[in-house]
Amino acid sequence: MSLRATLDFLLYQWLGAESLSQRERFSDHSRETFDAVFDTCERIAREKFAPFNRLVDTQEPHFDGEKVILPQATHDAHKAYAGSGMLSAAQDYDEGGMQLPYTIEAAANCFFAMASVSIGSSLLTKGNANLLLVHGTEAQKEVFARNEFSGRFSGTMCLSEPQAGSSLSDITTRAVPDGDDFEAEPLGPRYRLTGNKMWISSGEHELTDNIIHLVLAKIPGPDGKLIPGTRGISLFIVPKKMVGPDGQLTGERNDVALAGLNHKLGWRGTTNTLLNFGEGKYAVGGQAGAIGYLVGKPHEGLRCMFHMMNEARIGVGTAAVMLGMAGYYASLDYAKNRPQGRPVGPAGKDSAQPQVRIIEHADVKRMLLAQKAYCEGALALELYCARLVDEQHTAEAQAADDARLLLEVLTPIAKSWPSEWCLEANSLAIQIHGGYGYTRDFPVEQYWRDNRLNMIHEGTHGIQATDLLGRKVLMEGGKGLQLLAARINHTIERAIQVPELATYANALGQALQQVGATTKAAWASGNPQDALANAVPYMQGFGHTVLAWIWLDVALAALQADATKSVAVTAGKLGAVRYFYHYELPKIDAWLRVVASRDLTCADLPEEAF
Repeated sequence: MSLRATLDFLLYQWLGAESLSQRERFSDHSRETFDAVFDTCERIAREKFAPFNRLVDTQEPHFDGEKVILPQATHDAHKAYAGSGMLSAAQDYDEGGMQLPYTIEAAANCFFAMASVSIGSSLLTKGNANLLLVHGTEAQKEVFARNEFSGRFSGTMCLSEPQAGSSLSDITTRAVPDGDDFEAEPLGPRYRLTGNKMWISSGEHELTDNIIHLVLAKIPGPDGKLIPGTRGISLFIVPKKMVGPDGQLTGERNDVALAGLNHKLGWRGTTNTLLNFGEGKYAVGGQAGAIGYLVGKPHEGLRCMFHMMNEARIGVGTAAVMLGMAGYYASLDYAKNRPQGRPVGPAGKDSAQPQVRIIEHADVKRMLLAQKAYCEGALALELYCARLVDEQHTAEAQAADDARLLLEVLTPIAKSWPSEWCLEANSLAIQIHGGYGYTRDFPVEQYWRDNRLNMIHEGTHGIQATDLLGRKVLMEGGKGLQLLAARINHTIERAIQVPELATYANALGQALQQVGATTKAAWASGNPQDALANAVPYMQGFGHTVLAWIWLDVALAALQADATKSVAVTAGKLGAVRYFYHYELPKIDAWLRVVASRDLTCADLPEEAF
């Protein structure tokens, strides 16, 4: 099945996305308008993104001493994307948006991610603007967020620092009030920032008129010292170029300087930067310090930033999925056309017979089926999470709160599971190509390189796993985990009535019980060090259980599909389910066993033993 056909099935046959148009917010829409959006995005991705994916990989961004140079194709792609309205697709009409369901926006963006994830840099801009719509003042929304949604400005997220990495407690970027009347500024309380930020995607370029940095920094206490931990962190809008209250550029450069470009394994078409704030290179008003406007209240910056971080995590998961899908389609096409070897009959191989295509070999089918199971299953998970976002924003109060809690539990999985297993899909795509797979004559080596970054983007596996086992499954008395278990059990109850699926339903029930028992066992001693020593295996077992549930639910929808699609839909989906339950779900026992026993093999090994 093509990507479009897969999306159509998941959206309309499985998720019932068309029914969203019955809600007041989406009442102007129908499947016809949703499909028109997909048509437009598919065309732009095919014409402006896909043909240049290799180009932006080989022509990396470079700094000429004054500005960062990107290929013209990147400028053209950005202009086409902004012109399509997709930057503000899910926003209110009053914001210049199309008021589309987020589910549809997320699905539409899949076309761009598969065509060239390296060109597409809109993820952070949208997340930046969305954060400001929730936490910013009216002036900040008007001047910054709305110009980002229009494509005139772009946005970044500035958290990490060279000496701190993911340890936000240890950031040292500081912000001090800019003058005695700093709170009277029309764009928000005005501060001067000094410090360095690392790994800033799209931190410097000429694609837009301005770049709006959202920067975490600490405001010194009365004693002049930075407050320890995350309690002291505040959030600031720091534009690359100074902007007036009317949204027009003043012509003055803010004190934000490019310190260097990071040259990455993948995503080479997107700049990744080290930025210096307040070094004095572009002193505003003759004074060092980058001008920043406070967002929200002092010392609540991390809470505000999590709004953007959670959105970005789902976006990273989707990027990982689509890179996996790109490799799957490339290796499927290769396997259908590459002749090699002969089948083994009862008397062995007959060399006189013509060669067969490699897709006829069982091991190649295994690798293709693994890719299909990983990538289509992960795509279904991301779309399910997108649907939860729509539920959170438009459903009745109880359903909306349930969606919020489910998203809290599923977000670490939605980010990390695809970034591990769709990367494995890319590795299998290389394997199917054989020696050609690791040459640049074929695209699959680039897909692998691009996807390898997603295991680190927006928080490593260790960070996501600690968040899942240390916080998400425990929050609000474990209510989110209970809600997820109830939804899984509902699928089990339906599937156990279907002869083709009953065995899988029973296996999923056993897996769910094991996850629940393991969660309790991990915390039985009450010692976080014991519980979290094997947080990653816990997340792997948890994630595989979630994907097994997703696939079983998708299979129920496939069995109800039009009989004319039986080969493309039903046989393919049931084959993937069979693979996942036979080859993948049994893995959870080994992962969860070390968690339940609070095995300290890794934690206790002394450093010198390495």
